[in-house]
Amino acid sequence: MWLLSASLFSLASPVSANIPAENTEATVSVTSTALSDWCKRVTPRLPKVSLADCRGAKLVSSGVSSVDGLALMTRDFGSEAKRKSPVRILLIGGIHGDEHTASSVVFKWMETLQKNRPQEFQWKVAPIVNPDGLLARKRVNAHGVDLNRNFPTPDWDKEARAYWEKKTKSDPRRFPGNAPISEPESRWIFETIKSYKPHVIVSVHAPFGVLDLDGPAKPPRRFGRLLYNRVGVYPGSLGNYGGMHQDIPVLTIELPHALKMPLDVEVTRIWQDMQVWIRNNIPGRKK
Repeated sequence: MWLLSASLFSLASPVSANIPAENTEATVSVTSTALSDWCKRVTPRLPKVSLADCRGAKLVSSGVSSVDGLALMTRDFGSEAKRKSPVRILLIGGIHGDEHTASSVVFKWMETLQKNRPQEFQWKVAPIVNPDGLLARKRVNAHGVDLNRNFPTPDWDKEARAYWEKKTKSDPRRFPGNAPISEPESRWIFETIKSYKPHVIVSVHAPFGVLDLDGPAKPPRRFGRLLYNRVGVYPGSLGNYGGMHQDIPVLTIELPHALKMPLDVEVTRIWQDMQVWIRNNIPGRKK
């Protein structure tokens, strides 16, 4: 498997003010090269996301890499200065590697965030949290683990394995792993929730074409053409862990197709409706 060095991606973080001026230009150049290499790997799998789109997202390394060594890339968007405690949103895409549109839509929304500043909310965005699965066109990560069954819900040791064996007939696409947060990708989400303390988590999936919500908030009725319809709670799922046990609303957006993007107008409508729902239902409860 093709690897990128962790040291190269560590340069993708913002340049320190203590770096001598003569070194800054070279550092930025290396950063640009690292991002370009990363984008060249992932964009062939992303419908309607070009290499230029990926580079323009100005992602930086989270400091964590996937099992196969591909950086988990993120971008922070600050809120307008008028509000002292803005709503913090963690927006993730592609936790399942075969749901390509889930990452593409997040890239499109990042374009909107860049164009429309300042922002009402504060965002931490990770468009591809399972890059190995994306490259392999598989739901699971490189260890064969379904990352959305790998979070430390209560009694995970008993419930996650039993559910997998009995309910899914040991479906390898839904293997929860041998221990909770055993994978670097799910562990990064877990640690980010602890450090960033989001008021709401938005996770984009496909292809059920519905909305779901776990946790303490009023469910949305619809975003664009997507209607609210519960898809269930599973041992080890992000909705179960974050929504039911961490008291953080976890909004799941299930796009209609895993490989075919919605029309641009629908991508915009979902985004706009989501902003209204957050504004009306997610106050900045945690400081």
